[in-house]
Amino acid sequence: MSLSTNNLRFLTLAALAVLAPAPAALADAENYRKALDSTTWVLSKNSEGTSSGTGVLIDKERKLVVTNAHVVGDSRSAVIFFRDLKDDRPVVEKSHYLQNVKKLGVRGRVVAVDRKRDLALVELEKLPASAKAIEMAEKSTSPGVSIDSVGNPGASDALWVYTSGKVRSVYKKRFRTGAGEHEFTVVETQSPLNSGDSGGPVVGPDGKLVGVVQAISKKGSLISYCVDISEVKDFLASDWKPAPLPIADVLSKTDLKHEKHETGHFKVTVDTKKTGNQEVFVTKETEYYGRADVRKVWSLAATLDPSDLEADAMRRLLEQSARTKLGAWSVEMDGSGKLLLIYVTKIDATATPDSLASIVKYTGLITAAMKKELEPKKTAEAASDTLANWLAD
Repeated sequence: MSLSTNNLRFLTLAALAVLAPAPAALADAENYRKALDSTTWVLSKNSEGTSSGTGVLIDKERKLVVTNAHVVGDSRSAVIFFRDLKDDRPVVEKSHYLQNVKKLGVRGRVVAVDRKRDLALVELEKLPASAKAIEMAEKSTSPGVSIDSVGNPGASDALWVYTSGKVRSVYKKRFRTGAGEHEFTVVETQSPLNSGDSGGPVVGPDGKLVGVVQAISKKGSLISYCVDISEVKDFLASDWKPAPLPIADVLSKTDLKHEKHETGHFKVTVDTKKTGNQEVFVTKETEYYGRADVRKVWSLAATLDPSDLEADAMRRLLEQSARTKLGAWSVEMDGSGKLLLIYVTKIDATATPDSLASIVKYTGLITAAMKKELEPKKTAEAASDTLANWLAD
């Protein structure tokens, strides 16, 4: 049975329509290719172990990569990988990069962190010739806009993984993650992002950077948060603040006798000379408000019954807190209803080893002095009582 000319023409056009890539698919592939040249795999070692994430080259001249602060943690250094090509395709196996770290790896120095925005800046020693700085969008994106991202999810065996989605909303958000408290303009998306994608580029239809991957929502399905481009630009324009040093590294450079406690914090034994040794603790993590990073140092003076801490004792504690050069007294209740009398000092988390040692020793001395003051006082024995006791023997 023969086909008419019109039927043949229709079938030919239909076949071409099936075989020809859709314009949107071509645009996605082009966006991926462009973003790939700027995307990095970020490895850093901090107090919790080795961290793996993603970053994006934003300044080729100054060799600057932006990533999340929680990716680098308290590390001052990182190893950065850019994609390697084979037959004009990216090599995605992680082992390829790890086995060729001397050839493909680039050393980086963490030069700035902003925990509130969860951003960090890594300065590289050098760049591969193929690396390209990503172009940043002039303004924030909008709901309904298609976005693409490249990342290195831990759940995948591959690097340079492509993810697409749409913008749900752009708004100011204050929230908490495992990395701490955050407040910034978020790009909320429906992209299926994963752990390890953190720090990676999020680009709009024109291939320009509109955000940096930050977190996924545990409360909803396909809800992801990215740091808006306006926040990235403000971070780059602000005064750069160095990342806090890992506490283990700082303590190792002091003359303090210390060990890691089962809680993960560090226990320091301070020789108070007059009253013996006093245990002082230094937190493993830092606290922060805005751009201020602090580390807590504390020591236990006594465990008391609530009835033991009378008004006069509280008054003396408040007076001493006002007089001390650093720190203050804190009263906390444990699970058994006992009161813990603790001396607490907070220090800049970027302080030098000598500064930390001074704070720790000061905390130990103040606490030991209070502990001695709280010891029951021996009453003087009257002469008649002494005589009676001797005669009774």
